[in-house]
Amino acid sequence: MGLFLLDYGAGNVQSLANSIKKLGHDFQWVTSPDDFHKATILIFPGVGAFQTAIEHLHSRGLLEPLREYIRSGKPYFGICIGMQVLFESSTESPGTKGLGVIPYPIEKFDSSDKSVPHIGWNSIQILDDPPLPNDVADEQAYYYFIHSYRAKYDPTFHASAEWAHSVTQYGQELFVASVRRNNVFAVQFHPEKSGSAGLSLLSKWLNKSEFELSHNPDTTRKIARLEPRHGLTKRIIACMDVRTNDQGDLVVTKGDQYDVREKPTHATDTAGAVRNLGKPVALAARYAAAGADELCFLNITSFRHSPLNDQPMVAVVLVASQEVFVPLTIGGGIKDTVDLDGTKHTALEVAGLYFRAGADKVSIGSEAVYAVERLRANGNRPDGTSAIETISFVYGKQAVVVSVDPRRVYVEPEYDGPFKSEVVSGKPGGSDEGKAWWYQCTVSCGRENRQLSVVQLVQGVQLLGAGEILLNSIDRDGTGAGFDLDLTNLVKNAVQIPVIASSGAGATAHFTEVFVKTDVEAALAAGIFHRGEVTIGEVKSALRESDMCVRVL
Repeated sequence: MGLFLLDYGAGNVQSLANSIKKLGHDFQWVTSPDDFHKATILIFPGVGAFQTAIEHLHSRGLLEPLREYIRSGKPYFGICIGMQVLFESSTESPGTKGLGVIPYPIEKFDSSDKSVPHIGWNSIQILDDPPLPNDVADEQAYYYFIHSYRAKYDPTFHASAEWAHSVTQYGQELFVASVRRNNVFAVQFHPEKSGSAGLSLLSKWLNKSEFELSHNPDTTRKIARLEPRHGLTKRIIACMDVRTNDQGDLVVTKGDQYDVREKPTHATDTAGAVRNLGKPVALAARYAAAGADELCFLNITSFRHSPLNDQPMVAVVLVASQEVFVPLTIGGGIKDTVDLDGTKHTALEVAGLYFRAGADKVSIGSEAVYAVERLRANGNRPDGTSAIETISFVYGKQAVVVSVDPRRVYVEPEYDGPFKSEVVSGKPGGSDEGKAWWYQCTVSCGRENRQLSVVQLVQGVQLLGAGEILLNSIDRDGTGAGFDLDLTNLVKNAVQIPVIASSGAGATAHFTEVFVKTDVEAALAAGIFHRGEVTIGEVKSALRESDMCVRVL
């Protein structure tokens, strides 16, 4: 078969290429309009903003050839943005027209009862009635979604009813998870990031004959109804802090309150060696096999001052994306940089490098703090220049995570200073009874304090276009005392985007506690997983016992 992949020029398409290679199929990339005539099967993957995708296709002369390819009746498989461009328009980009294959709009999720973007593993409901015995999708599986805009499911509107192949519930909304009609099949989720379930879907579709893919049988479709609760799972994320050790090897390490060196044995000893808890890719593969819902690589080494020349970390992402098929986040050095020879690079270039290598999201730390300080100095008016703004404009806000590193600042209970509305008081009977504090933001891995509160920071980055918060706690880091629930609730109540709780996990009970006592969407841990003190399987078993929705392998 003449299988071609369409790369519109932005987003992580490498992961799909890796998945197809893993399944034993050969393919070619669309490099010119003429390739559409050579293709007998076409897959259009990717993430990003609707306007960016349409503009890139148009500027490369691929928009009309793509439209003609779909009209020709040859098999088409769209993934995420490859599905959304089929629709007539998107409220993400007013005035930008889609292909119009499906005469129906893409609109933003309602955020009144849930966080937006919709990020994580969710189930689908197939609408074919009766179900086709050879359907490539699986109602028993969880698939990975990451998007802010969706096609709302409306069975009373003919375009929605005719095209909707499956739906997913998020909050109290039903949206179209996949479309299927004639030669077109497309999904909102990412099969290449959905582990074994996603690889199975891809394999079943690719192994069908071209005739089967071009001639979907006519079928009636049932009407989907809202359920009491949605199927979005609580995510468990394994994080790997990556740096060079004293011998120059790239290793995964872990700090205690951000100190990554072993403690000296005697008071007169110098600092110990960098903790070596394993090789990055090997650990990533182990965690993916154990059921981790996402993997996070944080580059904390010195060579990140020139990320475009940072071949070790690029290699980590490249190899990891060939070995694991769950979402990857890369952090550290995502900022405007200048090489030693004076060559300037934008944060967008740096992020693009990692996306092209196989990353799905980038994490921004200190640069986010500086951006919010500029935002506040400018009367809370974004100027479009920050890393958050430039990356989210091209790749979508769901691709930008902001990593927050706050620490407690203790004050008198009667404190009446500038952060009085954010002061937290210790609970009666607890170890902090009688104390009061607010949370101050830091930069440079906690080494420098800034006159900015955690609430000011997270609300600022949300305004700039961040899609998710990775909430660390310097006070809890490496302590095993559990997540800082006061901090977590403070931040979660301040924003409408997803929040990942981090720092302090020392037992399975801490994960259950953070999900029961806060509304966070995900929890992250590092050291306890690296040292084998707690396994991902044990965490998920404990969550299931507490009647929480989690993904199982």
